[in-house]
Amino acid sequence: MNQEIINRLSVITEEEQEILSGRREIDPTRYAHTKELIIDSGKMLEHGKLIQIRPHTRFVHFPRHRHNYVEVIYMCQGQTTHLIDQTQVLLKTGELLFLNQNAIQEIYPASESDIAVNFIILPEFFDTAFHMIGEEKNYLRDFLISCLRQDNRYGNYLHFQVADVLPIQNLMENMVWTLLNNQPNKRSVNQVTMGLVFLQLIHHTDRLHSDDQSYNQQLIFQVLRYIDENYRDGELTKLAMLMGYDVPWLSRSIKRLLGKTYKELVQQKRLNQAVFLLQSTRLPIADISVAVGYDNTSYFHRIFRKAYHMSPKEYRENSTFSPIS
Repeated sequence: MNQEIINRLSVITEEEQEILSGRREIDPTRYAHTKELIIDSGKMLEHGKLIQIRPHTRFVHFPRHRHNYVEVIYMCQGQTTHLIDQTQVLLKTGELLFLNQNAIQEIYPASESDIAVNFIILPEFFDTAFHMIGEEKNYLRDFLISCLRQDNRYGNYLHFQVADVLPIQNLMENMVWTLLNNQPNKRSVNQVTMGLVFLQLIHHTDRLHSDDQSYNQQLIFQVLRYIDENYRDGELTKLAMLMGYDVPWLSRSIKRLLGKTYKELVQQKRLNQAVFLLQSTRLPIADISVAVGYDNTSYFHRIFRKAYHMSPKEYRENSTFSPIS
């Protein structure tokens, strides 16, 4: 990030000076109206604004709290450690953390060189971004809709490890700079910029970590069930259409969650089925090849040997199972 921005964000705030002078905890009246520590947008945002930034308060443990707005944290320099619903998240330079309003967050003390920016965002700010990313389902869109509805069906946080993705770094720096310098038309500019950030993040779900196990498990179940039922001729494009996702996003999500591409999963299923037929039937190998989805028998022989280090015929001869028909 630009050094001038870092220098401005590094300035010791009044609150931090109190902490360095001996105060051992945050002053909750700076953040909330009630004893329950719900960080209030009314305290954080100037009247009429939809978005604002503030440097993260350093040198002190920030106790368990939640927000009545959507918070996005961008790590400009150094690192911070967050405990989100008992899950520890280490946020490093260049990374982004999106928090649902229902998330219970705790932050360990940061040092002077750890510079994070908190984006305080009201829901209506995202209108432009939603129009830009369109109606196609993707993880980020689902999470944000969940935030705006104030539920956590898609988890309580998204952690994007995108420090080496230059377009995202440039866009985030532009947003910080625009807000720090109170630029004209900054609301419109930043709404479009946030939309561009979303479009970039959608293409980097392989860098995404979240706590939404139920959502991930449901997606995995749907993919594996489709492959089980359609391994002979099922296509990723048809699966994406049935699930309501765009193909590139679904492809990346399958690789991230299952460690294999869609094509590799289909091949694995076909070969497993071929092994079952070799062990349990007397079908000719050419027929087995066609039955599991390979019209090209030579190709079937090639990938079978690569997977099992022997030909289908040798596998059948060496099998401990006896064919039943």
